[in-house]
Amino acid sequence: MQISLDKETDKFNDGRLLPLMEEFYTIQGEGYNTGKAAYFIRVGGCDVGCHWCDVKESWDASKHPLSHVDLIVKNVLEHPAKAVVVTGGEPSMYPLNYITSEFKKRGIQTYIETSGAYSLTGGWDWICLSPKKTMQPLPEIYACAHELKVIIHNKNDFEWAEMNRQKCINANNECHFFLQPEWSKADNIMPMIVDYVMQNPNWKISLQTHKYMHIP
Repeated sequence: MQISLDKETDKFNDGRLLPLMEEFYTIQGEGYNTGKAAYFIRVGGCDVGCHWCDVKESWDASKHPLSHVDLIVKNVLEHPAKAVVVTGGEPSMYPLNYITSEFKKRGIQTYIETSGAYSLTGGWDWICLSPKKTMQPLPEIYACAHELKVIIHNKNDFEWAEMNRQKCINANNECHFFLQPEWSKADNIMPMIVDYVMQNPNWKISLQTHKYMHIP
């Protein structure tokens, strides 16, 4: 569900309200920060439309109530970890300056997971760019990404991954590169990824370890 921020700024109260799908304290299961405790904030709303998405219930923002960011921040502070991951859906559809400034005031690190299809707002300690073919990242996103995480669903996705890696290299010398098997195809795709990374060691393998550990 695409949302025009120009038309609906008042609805989100300049970022003080967000369509919250779920929030929970857990262990980061994938990518560069695997194994770290963090508080996850999943916002509703996404029009990127990945056919293999495992949280399609997040797509329609109208199904998720607008929640006040101050309450979300209060919930985060009740847990010992000093890191939050804002994900979706597609979180960068919304103004995120307010929520990140409130976290930073309290010494909490801010991570975002985004497709890069929308301009980023907010202040981020870690930006995970996970590009999708259906809505390609904006060019400026590559320059600020700390991590490029490409989901591999079939063998053609390796070419897509390399195209995005090259864009990151051209814009940013500090990015880490990960290939992650799409969960439903993991058994078939994993041998291909292993072989590819062995032949192309600039990449690392990301696994959805939280699913193996049966945690959210």
